[in-house]
Amino acid sequence: MAAGDIAARLSVRQNTMSANLSVLLHAGLIRNRRDGRSILYYADLDGLRGLLSFVLQDCCGGNPALCQPVIDEIACAC
Repeated sequence: MAAGDIAARLSVRQNTMSANLSVLLHAGLIRNRRDGRSILYYADLDGLRGLLSFVLQDCCGGNPALCQPVIDEIACAC
C-alpha cells in the first residue's frame, strides 16, 4: 500500500506517515518496493514474527512457559 493511502486511512499527515514508515522499515517490520513513482509498503512477516516472539518470551512475569503455545504458533515459518 502506498504511504499516501496508509496516511489517508489513518487520518495522519503524509510527512508524519513517511517518517513512521521509515522507522518501521529500518526496524525490519515492513518492506517496500518501488512501483513507478510510488513506493509500496507491506508487512515483513518474518520481522513481525521475531518481534512478537521476543515480546512474548519476555512477558508473563518472567515465565515464558505461560506464553509457549502462542510462541510456538507464531514461530512457525510455515
